Amino acid sequence: MDKQELCEKIRSIYPDIGECGIDLDVGYDKDNQRWTVYLKKDKKALKTFLEPDDARLCMEGKQCVSLGVEINQLKDSIDRMPLQ
Repeated sequence: MDKQELCEKIRSIYPDIGECGIDLDVGYDKDNQRWTVYLKKDKKALKTFLEPDDARLCMEGKQCVSLGVEINQLKDSIDRMPLQ
């Protein structure tokens, strides 16, 4: 799996990311051996980590609960953050 595939999967679950002013980026953190998901809206930015097994299961269409919960929490948090 590569970052583009994971980004596309996240966008398929949350199609409003990108369209409502929330930018998405994904990278693999080799030190932590986890995927890092970055969301940016206006001048606010947050990140979360996804376990490789959770990301893999979702990409295989088997289970996207963990990925969905993490992204939803991140999305809600960035919407509630005050502008700095």
